[in-house]
Amino acid sequence: MQHANARKNTNDHHTFIHQITRLRRQSNFKPCHCIQDFRLFYQKYLYVIAQRTHYLDRSQDKENLASMEELHFKCRNGLYPRSDKQRTHVPDDKVDWKIPFNDYKPVYYTSASVLKKPEWADDEAIKESSPKWNALDGNIDRRSHQGHYELEEGLPRNPIGRTGVSGRGCLGRWGPNHAADPIVTRWKMEGKSHMQKGKKNILQFIAIQRKDNKEWAVPGGMVDPGEAVSETLIREFGEEALNLLDVSAQEKKKFEADLKEFFMRKGELIYKGYVDDPRNTDNAWMETVAMNFHDEEGTGVAKFALHAGSDAEGVKWMDVDSSLQLYASHRDFIKKTAELRKAYWS
Repeated sequence: MQHANARKNTNDHHTFIHQITRLRRQSNFKPCHCIQDFRLFYQKYLYVIAQRTHYLDRSQDKENLASMEELHFKCRNGLYPRSDKQRTHVPDDKVDWKIPFNDYKPVYYTSASVLKKPEWADDEAIKESSPKWNALDGNIDRRSHQGHYELEEGLPRNPIGRTGVSGRGCLGRWGPNHAADPIVTRWKMEGKSHMQKGKKNILQFIAIQRKDNKEWAVPGGMVDPGEAVSETLIREFGEEALNLLDVSAQEKKKFEADLKEFFMRKGELIYKGYVDDPRNTDNAWMETVAMNFHDEEGTGVAKFALHAGSDAEGVKWMDVDSSLQLYASHRDFIKKTAELRKAYWS
């Protein structure tokens, strides 16, 4: 058995080296653009080695490797956002809960603002109220897009793996915290002609610059209790990209009517599930529904003047390509949108 595993590990190593060589030989190879794909491949490599080392049940291979597709990067290691809390280091091959990590001792952290229990936050001692995990708990949706999540000591456990922090951090809900992200796009035009790269049309999307970390992102926000995702998409886009909170009641009503017409007829689902968000912890994590709303003729939302809302430092139409550096998993959402629209990426 050990000799067989050694041969398999050697073959995996050769495959790993071959993958690096193949990437470097590509004519459009750019290290900063492919680092996420490279890390994912390397992570799978480490996982397979760890799996064979610990002799895990082979019947679980498919399930385990599938979870590796979504392995998180941005919510591990380094300082937790808006705090001085240093995450416990979690190596790539120790993220999955199925891999033994006997020395794992995550730092516990829940921010002071969350502990004050605003209307969007759970009680710190939530176990005493016997919440309905993996279910609709009153008007609070504690279901996960990932499916059933496990509990550990009565609290939800991150379905993707270890993060180096337990507690809720600065997230309000134990378990899944639901958001909605509207990806509003148009074609980049020069007069009446589509601008192109690599014989493909250039896509643009509305991006906002977050005030908390200055990163560019897709406008979006949390789904309020009892609120439909479609309502969140319209509300968050209006507040963050058009600053509807600061317009007159009459103007707001007109904008909202136009937005509702646009959003209700043109949406395409891009992603629904776990988000690699830096705020995630072992017990609380972000999930989202990302929808693409494309203004094909440039006569819908594309005609609106953009104004950054209270949560945004700036807002603009941004060209889509592989050089994008965006908040959380938003780059992945934009890449999938480019693929959907058959637009230029790299």
